Amino acid sequence: MRRLMKVSAWIGAALALQVSLILVDGLRDEGEPADVAIVLGNHVHQDGTPSTRLRLRLDKGFELWRDGKVRAIIVSGGRGSEGWQEADVMRDYLLKLGVEPASIVADPEGVDTYHTARNAWRTMRERGWKSAVVVSQYYHVSRSKLAMRSFGTGRITGAHADVSLELRDLYSVPRELVGYWFYWLRSYEG
Repeated sequence: MRRLMKVSAWIGAALALQVSLILVDGLRDEGEPADVAIVLGNHVHQDGTPSTRLRLRLDKGFELWRDGKVRAIIVSGGRGSEGWQEADVMRDYLLKLGVEPASIVADPEGVDTYHTARNAWRTMRERGWKSAVVVSQYYHVSRSKLAMRSFGTGRITGAHADVSLELRDLYSVPRELVGYWFYWLRSYEG
């Protein structure tokens, strides 16, 4: 019993350390300029407006573009159960904020983090872009960067959307722990 408790304590400490690393990485914006920001999709409301999480991601992408930290923004998201194409809603939101149409690339095939990373890798290769900043919620940044790097995308940094703590975070943070290991072990084919 004593040995089981000791092993459990070590496992618990290792998990706590990894969660801490994911959170620190996600909350630390490197701030380096990049060719493009990649804003990952999220829920769109029934009325076609971005959810709070999605709006916060888009606002961060806009901020990076407005401040000259990126030249372009890839918005990536598939069709949600509400019937809205996330990438289109995201593009329209950025246009209303004043982003030039030529600075936005919409990826309607980015149905999850893996597909967003793969499609962004292809777009970056086609356009000669060598660096990107991934934009998502703090808990999702590490896995998103891992996916982008695994495709060989170039220099990848992260920027988190403004923190809007929700009850959902209690689920999202542990999910990212499992997701990170899954993404680390999976194969990446372009």
